[in-house]
Amino acid sequence: MKYEEMEVEDNMSTVMQFVLLGFPDLPDLQGILFGVFSIIYIIILTGNSLIIILTRLDPALHKPMYFFLANFSFLEICHVSITLPRILVNLWIQDRSISVLYCAAQMCFFVIFRATECFLLVVMAYDRCVAVCDPLHYPLVMTAKVCLQLAVGSWVSEIPVQIRQMCWISLPFCHLNEVNHFFCDIPPILKLACGDTFAHELSVYAVTLLFAAVPFWLILVSYSQIISTTLRLPTARGQAKAFSTCSSHLLVVVLFFGSPAITYSRPKSSHSAGTDKLFSLFYIIVTPMFNPMIYSLQKKDVITALRKLLLKK
Repeated sequence: MKYEEMEVEDNMSTVMQFVLLGFPDLPDLQGILFGVFSIIYIIILTGNSLIIILTRLDPALHKPMYFFLANFSFLEICHVSITLPRILVNLWIQDRSISVLYCAAQMCFFVIFRATECFLLVVMAYDRCVAVCDPLHYPLVMTAKVCLQLAVGSWVSEIPVQIRQMCWISLPFCHLNEVNHFFCDIPPILKLACGDTFAHELSVYAVTLLFAAVPFWLILVSYSQIISTTLRLPTARGQAKAFSTCSSHLLVVVLFFGSPAITYSRPKSSHSAGTDKLFSLFYIIVTPMFNPMIYSLQKKDVITALRKLLLKK
């Protein structure tokens, strides 16, 4: 086992370097995985960048909904770029070592971007709630200033807590430094820690509750009001139109919260490396790849803007 360690006073050791095992059960498929992940990364960058470009260039998309969507697409690019390039490097050069500092930074920024996305999805749900439940006052409520304040609030509100949450990366790891994962995620790192980790697991659950469960509950409250208002509309056509404005966001919410909720809500003893990797692949690769497609196919404004851009080119 490869590791560097520094002796401390209590005869335990603080690991100075981790080894990301990646996909040890698939030694003959490393090249294929590199190709597949490279294509997926290009699709993610292209799709989300296109959303950002369209919302900036087309005046028809200068609306609060698309302003928040552009922010969300930028966050998707950020959080994927924290993990996927490192995975590609590991697959290409087969050097899986990663310093504790790099690992802590990767974990910290990954969680910050994910938490920001959670709050931004709440803001997007609130935007849809105002649009459906109070359409006459929508332009007065969702002004440019309010939209900017909501976006900035989503970006900065969780940073201090998340940075504090990552400080336990300095825990002693009892000579164990092989992380059975393809990036530095909380469950596999915490699994290597020595001694009683109950307090640290509890802090993970508390942060998960604050930055995942609470936003999800707020989204449910918004959609309960949307559904209640939609059902009171006099015509089926009006109901269908109201629901169509929210369907893409609702689908993204289900995909976004599904697999991470399963991964982070289970106790450490029940974590399976294979299962964790499967769920992680879903929420760090699959979801960001499909989100631009979901919004593009559901929103006629986006399709129209894309056609106009292609015709100009």
